[in-house]
Parts: sequence; C-alpha cells; structure tokens
Amino acid sequence: VIMSPAMWKWTCLVSHLLLSTTVSPLGRQQPPHPKRPFITFTGEQAEGNFNHLVVDERTGHIYLGAVNRIYKLSSDLKVLVTHETGPDDDNPKCYPPRIVQTCNEPLTPTNNINKMLLIDYKENRLIACGSLYQGICKLLRLDDLFKLGEPFHKKEHYLSGVNESGSVFGVIVSYSNMDDKLFIATAVDGKPEYFPTISSRKLTKNSEADGMFAYVFHDEFVASMIKIPSDTFTIIPDFDIYYIYGFSSGNFVYFLTLQPEMISPPGSTTKEQVYTSKLVRLCKEDTAFNSYVEVPIGCEKNGVEYRLLQAAYLSKAGAILARSLGVGPEDDILFTVFSKGQKRKMKSLDESALCIFVLKNINDRIKDRLQSCYRGEGTLDLAWLKVKDIPCSSALLTIDDNFCGLDMNAPLGVSSMVRGLPIFTEDGDRMTSVIAYVYKNHSLAFVGTKSGKLKK
Repeated sequence: VIMSPAMWKWTCLVSHLLLSTTVSPLGRQQPPHPKRPFITFTGEQAEGNFNHLVVDERTGHIYLGAVNRIYKLSSDLKVLVTHETGPDDDNPKCYPPRIVQTCNEPLTPTNNINKMLLIDYKENRLIACGSLYQGICKLLRLDDLFKLGEPFHKKEHYLSGVNESGSVFGVIVSYSNMDDKLFIATAVDGKPEYFPTISSRKLTKNSEADGMFAYVFHDEFVASMIKIPSDTFTIIPDFDIYYIYGFSSGNFVYFLTLQPEMISPPGSTTKEQVYTSKLVRLCKEDTAFNSYVEVPIGCEKNGVEYRLLQAAYLSKAGAILARSLGVGPEDDILFTVFSKGQKRKMKSLDESALCIFVLKNINDRIKDRLQSCYRGEGTLDLAWLKVKDIPCSSALLTIDDNFCGLDMNAPLGVSSMVRGLPIFTEDGDRMTSVIAYVYKNHSLAFVGTKSGKLKK
C-alpha cells in the first residue's frame, strides 16, 4: 500500500481518534498515551449512522456513506459537500420498484442505508449504492457529488434487496482501452430469483447509458453471474452468502465469505447447521463464470478453532515478514480476523484471532484441486450450488497458474481447509476490523475491537 502525504495524515488522524491502548511485542498492555487534541466529525441527523468510508488516494478527500447522506470531507474532516440520498417513499415488497411498474403495496417514507461506496478513478466518479428500491446505485461526480446518473430502467439495475449496510461488496477491474467491469457480490435475503449472489457488470463511460450495470455477458443459457438455486433453501431455509471482503490480484478477483452449511458431527446421525468461511476466486476475463472456485479458510491455535470470518485486508509481505514466510517482499498477504468456533454468526464469541495467509499458497491449493478434478478424481464438492454430488470429469489437461475453467468441472469446491498462520489472539474484546501496510520493510497491522479500541 503506497500512501500519499494526505492519506498518511488521515491515517494518523484515525489513530488519534481511536487509539486507547497498544500492545508491546511481548504482549504486555501499555498505558494509554496522554490525551491529545483530535478532530471529529458528527453527522447531521440522529438516524444518520455511518455505513462506509473510502479515501481518494490522490487527494486524501474522504467520502462517507451514511443513512440518507453521502458526505465529502477534507482530510482534516471538514465538510466539503453533502448529497442527500433519502428518505423516499418505498416498500421492500415492491419488485420491481414503482419506478418501473406499479406496486400495489402501501408506500411509506423509508431511509436509504448506504450499502456500497466505491471510487471509480478512471471516470472520476463515486458509485454509491443504497437500500431504497431493491438496491439502486447513484453515480456521483467526485468533485461536487453532482448526480451523473441513476440507472433504474432494467432488472439488472437492482443489485440487492437486503437493507443491511454490510451486505454488498464490489470490486472494480479497470482497463486502459475498454469499459471497466464491476464485480458485485451480495447477500440475497431469500430472493435468489431476483438477485444473483455474484455477478460481473459493465461500467460504461457514460453514467446515463442503458448498459450501465448490465451483465458483461448474458444469453439464454449462460451469463456472467451465479444464482443460489431455490433447492438450496429446502435444505437450509435461511441460506445466504455473506461477503466480508473483496479484492483483485493478478488475473483473478477474490471475495471472502461466510456461509451456512449442514454437517454431521462425529458420532452423530443428525446434521447441524454451522458457518464456514470461504474464499471465492474468479478469473477477471471469465464471462461465463466457469472459473468459480470456493476454498474453506480458517485458523487454529493451541487446539482452538477460529472459523468465523470477521474482517480481512490485502497487503504486501514486506522484506522482514517475507523472510520469515519464505516468500517475496511483494507477495500478497491476506490479513484476516476470525472469531472462535463455527456456530454463532450473529453472536460471535469474543475470543478472536488475527491470522495471515499467503495468497500464492491458496492459489496453489486451488490449482492442485483443479488438476485432480480434471483427472476425474472426486466430486465438484459444492453442495449449495449443485445440491447433489456431481463427479469430476476426466480430461487430458495440464492446469497452469492462470487456468480459467471450461464448461465442465465447474463451478468447483475445495473440500480441505487452508489454514492461516495465527499471529495474535484476543480473548476478551473481539477483533472486528483490520488494515495493514508495509513501513520501512516492516508489515504493520491495525486492528479495531468490539469495544472501540485500536491495536497496532
């Protein structure tokens, strides 16, 4: 992560804002720093919870997605511009929303919760997606938050009916000579017929173009999307995929997820529901999503399993960490926070672990799995998507590092879990967020906790 002076100033500001304790290398708690003056920003409305934040890496300007508001702030938290996004008359049962066809449900003033905030650097605009009208997005000019477009004419313009702020994750894949792509991953809240759980969309240059957010490819049989089959809900009635983090690296786009599954505990004849954290990988150029692979991830320390993913962040190894891991300084490292166990998604236990994964090791595991499946070994092992086990088909094929799938043996699940390296555990104050970067060859991580502390 390369920080501009403005970004570094903002990072230091957040440190001042949140820092209450630090942990020494030996694990002893240090006394808090003496109180120093720091800058705060408070929203305009009592209901205006802050949902998402992005920082323009070129200017240091901060964009804040809130309930019914988008704020543009200077790096010292002065309000530069405010854009209202709600409330507006709506009903969550209206689909498509009334702006496409008449809805017979009663409409009431409804708040607009910001669900996704992304900077589209190439076109100098902000993509701000909210909860109104089944997930409509606005495209706002970065300079003054002027509305450049608000696509709503087609079914694919509605991204998600979930009203929670953490339900949608997007990754932009940028090109120099063509329109960019937006990979969208979302919980579907029991509406798989309306919303794909993951898809790739067109980001047109013209913010008002009809093709904005259209699927990269869509015909009668194949599309750039994956939908949760309705059969899955008969097995797990509250099935959904919760997307915690997303990023692109090399030729691939990745999402880190949490999803329920049914397992048979050892010695038991009945199945119980648990949650499994999985990494999802797709090729950037795969319009048919034949490259979709899922691999379970988790962490273990002193016999304690940490399996419920809370947060993640992609960084570089840096020279010192790279040496101890046996990788290069520029290799991608995933910093992840897991809480203990597998059963309580909504009420995670306070015991948590900060773990790291070398992305190359995960890719190697996926490559091995692909190669064994193309030798005809095992099944596709993706119960929620295929509902039943489908045997792998044999084909004379050598899988290289950038293999993007065929219309066979896809989508594919990896059965064995990739374990992260635990580097820090916290038993009383659950870790809930993490960022990391390299400073003078050292890899530094900042972790936020449930009680509002920041650990460096």
